[in-house]
Amino acid sequence: MPEYLAPGVYTEEISTGPVPITGVSTSTAGFVGLTERGPTAVRLVTSLREYERWYGGPIGDSFLPYAVKGFFDNGGQRLFVGRVVRPDAAPSTVTLATAGDDLVLEASGPGNLDNRLFARVLRPTRPDPANLANPDPQRFRLQIVFYSQEPPTPLVDPFHRDNLRNRDRREPDVFEDWDDLSLDPLSDAFAPNVLQNSQLIAMAPGTPGLPALNANWTAFAGGSDGAGMDLDAFLGTEEPLTGLNGLRMIDEISLLCVPDEVNGTLLTTQLRDAIRQEVVIQCEELKDRFAILQVDGGQADVNAIQPPLTSSYAAIYHPWVRVLDTRTLDTTLVPPGGHVTGIYAGTDILRGVHKAPANVEVRGIITRDLPGNRKPLQFLINKRQQDILNPRLVNVIRDFRADRRGIRVWGARTLAADAQWRYVNVRRLFLFVEESIDEGVQWVVFEGNNEATWERVRRSIVNFLVSVWRSGALMGTRPEEAFFVRCDRTTMTQQEIDTGQLVCYIGLAAVRPAEFVILRYSHLTSEAEA
Repeated sequence: MPEYLAPGVYTEEISTGPVPITGVSTSTAGFVGLTERGPTAVRLVTSLREYERWYGGPIGDSFLPYAVKGFFDNGGQRLFVGRVVRPDAAPSTVTLATAGDDLVLEASGPGNLDNRLFARVLRPTRPDPANLANPDPQRFRLQIVFYSQEPPTPLVDPFHRDNLRNRDRREPDVFEDWDDLSLDPLSDAFAPNVLQNSQLIAMAPGTPGLPALNANWTAFAGGSDGAGMDLDAFLGTEEPLTGLNGLRMIDEISLLCVPDEVNGTLLTTQLRDAIRQEVVIQCEELKDRFAILQVDGGQADVNAIQPPLTSSYAAIYHPWVRVLDTRTLDTTLVPPGGHVTGIYAGTDILRGVHKAPANVEVRGIITRDLPGNRKPLQFLINKRQQDILNPRLVNVIRDFRADRRGIRVWGARTLAADAQWRYVNVRRLFLFVEESIDEGVQWVVFEGNNEATWERVRRSIVNFLVSVWRSGALMGTRPEEAFFVRCDRTTMTQQEIDTGQLVCYIGLAAVRPAEFVILRYSHLTSEAEA
């Protein structure tokens, strides 16, 4: 109770009604894999263009860039990327001469960007306060250019475009211009701090002197992509946030995929199996995310395809899809995980997590047959083949172009052995409800464990579940048929109350997808009138 020490009128605000519960996001995804360049710390990207600015384009030994494009093509909007590098990879660097210690710049992440990343130092445009006609001699201007392919000779200057005689007019894929940089730690333009925003480079630790002016481009060198890959590279660390362990620490993620889990060129069979296990284990332990897995490529015999593990927190998809490779302007086959994850996210945004992410057309793939028997799908799965795969819990991507329905995801089963969790949308609906309520009742901790608190908890959860029912996620024509919430002396013993436990029972009648639509017909004969 408040303490009143002097006579007067006191105004108080008290909270007696139910505390609102807000539904959590279900469409934020997390991907892990190799990229052309970029930082290894987990980063959020919200478009393909943003991804390419930070991480570059397609590369030969990773499916991640294709998966990212497929994610955004199919309706995804928020994606956390964890860049993976080989353990012995090293960043490309360049040393700029100074009057004191040399100034060393290095690429934003490990990898061989030698002779594709360039830097030069120019006069700053900021005038000297003591002589407004001249630039400030204590500052410098740093320009950076990057070419994804072998650069032209001489380099095209994207800042002045003055090299008119150069027939190869290929401009850099990325260029940055950092003006008025300072090496004074007290300055608002302190170079190490400003360059943290660079998508290409970072300053190596140290206290260098002011770099000498050099209008010629200097190439970065000494980088290495590394030789071998191991599990630790994909697992990463929790501090800093890298790899799968970095994604583990991000609560917003609700969809998890490692496109390279089926990359036989990059990974051994044992390593692919280990990565797949780690992805599913993370989902099962955190209970707030769902894993999208992929069948290994080249599996032409459906009888040989078996689910790799059992879990209600994962689903697997087959076959691979054909996409355009922008490096070669040819097509290539890639695993479908990124595209399917985008369909999950897009369906959540348009319909809700209760809608099964199936019977949806796959976008961002080749949709016509090409010479050399190159079709949109690696294998054309017919109904008889799906009759084998569906009971094995393998979701299929089918070609319905003959019916003018395009290429569609035609399955919505998890890898669960328990039939209660057979469908993707049922498991993900429970994940959504559980996570939303968990976050929405944190206020209860250390509240009085009595009837008043129980009633507020019950009303908060009921109000939230009514909104879930109204969205079409639960069965029943009335809320009483869709769910129940109990939080009283029937749900907890006196011993549990005495030991600080508040127990609430919640039951949901989730909507299952109409997986088998059966239309029964019969002859209708009219009886002769008397």
